Amino acid sequence: MLSDKETTRLSKLLSLVLRHDPAHLGLTLDDQGWVPVDTLLTQARAHQVPLTHEALLHLVATNAKQRFRLSDDQQRIRASQGHSVAVELGYVPAVPPAVLYHGTAERNLNVILEQGLQKMNRQHVHLSAEAATARQVGSRHGAPVVLLVNTAPLHAEGHPFYQADNGVWLTEAVPPQYLRRLGE
Repeated sequence: MLSDKETTRLSKLLSLVLRHDPAHLGLTLDDQGWVPVDTLLTQARAHQVPLTHEALLHLVATNAKQRFRLSDDQQRIRASQGHSVAVELGYVPAVPPAVLYHGTAERNLNVILEQGLQKMNRQHVHLSAEAATARQVGSRHGAPVVLLVNTAPLHAEGHPFYQADNGVWLTEAVPPQYLRRLGE
């Protein structure tokens, strides 16, 4: 079907338009981040992007991080999390595991340990249930560091947590006192 290179290219494009810049393909997301599949495909073709319905289904099904979700009737698509555009994904508060993990680059460590984890230009801080996943995330931006997030007391103090469709844990922020470098 698609080469690995084409799969990566189209997946990055979907991430861009469904999470950050829908106008890149002339799209408008609804309040929950959905866009009609037919509209996405039409706009992709109008911008000379060779995205077919079959290729889209392949991208959704094979994305290792499950970044994209089709509606139950498969007529709409959205990103599971990671938006920098305002959307309401409708996730309900959930009780997180006692600890979660956050991967970052070594160069960010001092600021994070001083100020805590901030959502920056996204709607939430992203946390992983496994240290290995956090290490992989952190390695995308340089030498990886994994932070252990002590979520139990944070949650007990009223900080809401949500779990995205793809298993990523989301929260507004994590103050520095709930963080420590894994292995320390």
